[in-house]
Amino acid sequence: MLNLPQLTAAVQRNCDISDARHAGDYGLCTFLLKMREYYRWEQELPLTRNLPQEELGDWLSTREQYWDGIEAESFVPLPLEGGDLDPFAAANHELLPQGYVYSAGYGRFQKPLFFLGRLLRTEQRAGFTILISSCEYARELAAPPAMLQGNTIFVRQESLRRYLWEKIEEWQWRKQDNIMSRALASYNFMTDTEAALDRMAENEMETMILHELGEAMAGELLGGHWREMVASVARSKAEPIARSVRDLLADCISTLPTLLDRGNLPALHFYFATFDAQRRQLFPQAMRAYEQYLKHGDLSQLRQAVQEGKDYWLTVARALLSHFSTDPAACRAAIEALLIEA
Repeated sequence: MLNLPQLTAAVQRNCDISDARHAGDYGLCTFLLKMREYYRWEQELPLTRNLPQEELGDWLSTREQYWDGIEAESFVPLPLEGGDLDPFAAANHELLPQGYVYSAGYGRFQKPLFFLGRLLRTEQRAGFTILISSCEYARELAAPPAMLQGNTIFVRQESLRRYLWEKIEEWQWRKQDNIMSRALASYNFMTDTEAALDRMAENEMETMILHELGEAMAGELLGGHWREMVASVARSKAEPIARSVRDLLADCISTLPTLLDRGNLPALHFYFATFDAQRRQLFPQAMRAYEQYLKHGDLSQLRQAVQEGKDYWLTVARALLSHFSTDPAACRAAIEALLIEA
């Protein structure tokens, strides 16, 4: 049988080593927000509880000292019943039957991502296995709510709830009448915060799955050299731009068309409420079309922008791949030029 405490300790150690190596990749504001959320998870504090600022400051200092001491360490193997396993190897053949789910991969800036959680349910869709986890026993600082690996989509319910609460908390600090207020109004947070967050998380979980399915479709269209290209510009200004290109292609293929077809307005509001500055600059047509919908109640311009975006972003992505195949050294400049030309 699974020795959960020993496995949890090993996975958490690898998470800590990854954080020690990559904490400096974040801007200061992003880093502090992520550390607030990480502290809340580690201390098992309710999402709605105010954080103790003095204790948080002490914890942050202690954590940074701890990271300094382990940054050069190697990742540790997973202690499984069948023997020690490389932390990047497939472990779910042993864990899933026992009700647990594990994931290891690479995220932005080639940061190693690990997590171990309780398996909530398994779904099959369009040839993909979707593993949805609930509580998380071990995790690192980034904690992406969803990730595609091969033919498996990992969806982390707890990380999704925490991600949503971060966005809600940011809005509560200002309480502006903006796109986020429209998204939140659909769930009635004023009467029962927990129930509203549950409803929102269930709806946004579907958006996450749609995006990852779009990532898979984009991957089929672009081929394996895309990952090589992104790896070649890792930890540079070009990497987040390249990732945004593929994200926008995935959303124009899968996420946005499906939300529009279903008339899922709460999810559409949240999508554009979290449409960051870089994607707004790259794809202003989508934002303008959404704003036209807000003024006139007509989604036709947004449908058109999404359809045109599918063709446009596929063309852009293939052009970048062409640059990479002919002159890898010039590829970074071609990617960075996308923001200049936008």
